[in-house]
Amino acid sequence: MDLILLQAGGNAGMMNLIFIGAMIAIFWLFLIRPQQKKQKEQKSFSDSLQKGDEVVTASGILGKINKLEENIVSLEVANKTYIRVTRNSISKDMTEAVTSKKDEQKDS
Repeated sequence: MDLILLQAGGNAGMMNLIFIGAMIAIFWLFLIRPQQKKQKEQKSFSDSLQKGDEVVTASGILGKINKLEENIVSLEVANKTYIRVTRNSISKDMTEAVTSKKDEQKDS
């Protein structure tokens, strides 16, 4: 009788271990991996910025890139009005949203 109970307890421990491993795998698959992918896309977008590109900052400021330095970007926000922002503050998602809306308006 004691032998049967010990074997059942060993299987329950193994099932708990498998369950915890599955939860970690699901957590990585749905939370960590997409965030890493998004960070890579933002970095490649930031590295590909060029003078003359129209961009949107994370705070919602629209402007045209006038000058690129290593980590600083000068944006022309109005006629001969410039602001300096960090490269990291330019949002890939917001820039794509605004430029896609402009393209749709031009097509119609």
